[in-house]
Amino acid sequence: MTRLSVEMLAADAAEPITSAGHAQLGIAVLAGIAVIVLLITKFKLHAFLALTIGSLALGAIAGAPLDKVLLSFSTGLGTTVAGVGVLIALGAILGKMLADSGGADQIVDTILAKAGGRSMPWAMVLIASVIGLPLFFEVGIVLLIPVVLMVAKRGNYSLMRIGIPALAGLSVMHGLVPPHPGPLVAIDAVKADLGVTLALGVLVAIPTVIIAGPVFSKYAARWVDVPAPENMIPQRASEDLEKRPGFGATLFTVLLPVILMLAKALVDIVIDDVENPVQRVFDVIGAPMIALLASVLVGIFTLLRPAGFSKERISPLVEKSLAPIAGILLIVGAGGGFKQTLIDTGVGQMVLDISKDWSIPALLLAWLIAVAIRLATGSATVATVSAAGLVAPLAADMSTTHAALLVLAIGAGSLFFSHVNDAGFWMVKEYFGLSVGQNIKTWSVMETIISVVAGGIVLLLSLVI
Repeated sequence: MTRLSVEMLAADAAEPITSAGHAQLGIAVLAGIAVIVLLITKFKLHAFLALTIGSLALGAIAGAPLDKVLLSFSTGLGTTVAGVGVLIALGAILGKMLADSGGADQIVDTILAKAGGRSMPWAMVLIASVIGLPLFFEVGIVLLIPVVLMVAKRGNYSLMRIGIPALAGLSVMHGLVPPHPGPLVAIDAVKADLGVTLALGVLVAIPTVIIAGPVFSKYAARWVDVPAPENMIPQRASEDLEKRPGFGATLFTVLLPVILMLAKALVDIVIDDVENPVQRVFDVIGAPMIALLASVLVGIFTLLRPAGFSKERISPLVEKSLAPIAGILLIVGAGGGFKQTLIDTGVGQMVLDISKDWSIPALLLAWLIAVAIRLATGSATVATVSAAGLVAPLAADMSTTHAALLVLAIGAGSLFFSHVNDAGFWMVKEYFGLSVGQNIKTWSVMETIISVVAGGIVLLLSLVI
């Protein structure tokens, strides 16, 4: 198995911090989520505080010792900030460099010149799908959001009309298409064929992303008609720049993390030996943090220097880029804390235990299990690994194509209805400046459409191939 799958399965196998039964755990989950939603919507409490209080309420109702609840929450918060938080910070620095150097203007102007009007949502979904193929979802958001916001502002487009297609492209890649880490873990668990899964994944992804992206964005823009938030749009610090960086250099800088991560994924597939020196090198340079860090360092020479930035101006630029994301880091971290509290109280295991008695077709069972774990824990990765581990024995008697479809059914289910226990929910909400209700009507519905459409296509394919 891959190291990622081993780590995730080890985490899932840890003893729960409470001996509560299934009924009590179910009540605790509903109560914890209700507390979070009520505090944010009714009492207008900051999401960071609401998530913290909701985690404590969940643990208390589940009968877990308070000290262990605090440890679970702190562990989840720390792990999320150490992982996703660092990526957000590096992405913010890169975004500021793009904005202040004029590189972002160069990309936006080129996009607006090549695509416009009705074709813009299609252009955004294509860009997001290509960039998002080898990336973790959070990295893709960090790279694309500044461009999405600037295109919406500069082209006078509805934010949802532009943003939803980009998010759909990222999310579909995240759940369905290898070499993304999620599908690779499921492929390894059920011993599916990578090439067949890739081909079928693309086949399922194309109609799914069209329906959840450009098509749904028409309705999302009507339901939530909001402009791009001014405080999140990258602004150039001044106009006294010698010149803009070239489009090619700017594009290379933005795509460098994609190139490095894709190279790592390909080396992992070709070599598949953790002791091989070449793979160990690519494991380092293809890690999300190193890839983004490399992009930031390269950006100094490809973006800032051509724009006339002196060495003295680089440090203040970095400082200014970090201030606006402090609130986002805390919210995303608290979302990770809530997710870890759910996992440590045994909610994921509860779903697995209950699902063992379901007598339904294997592909539908895999989808439903992934849906249930996704709803309970908020983690697409946990849902993918747990569901794959549970249904893996069913793949033993399957054909090559049906084993690949099993992987895709799991991936589709893992994307179902992102809500308050998902760090991605809070990232989208904060970056787009939405309320919880607006985010549910757009982002959460979009995720559900992806899950249902992809799951339906998988079931249909199973009947004809």
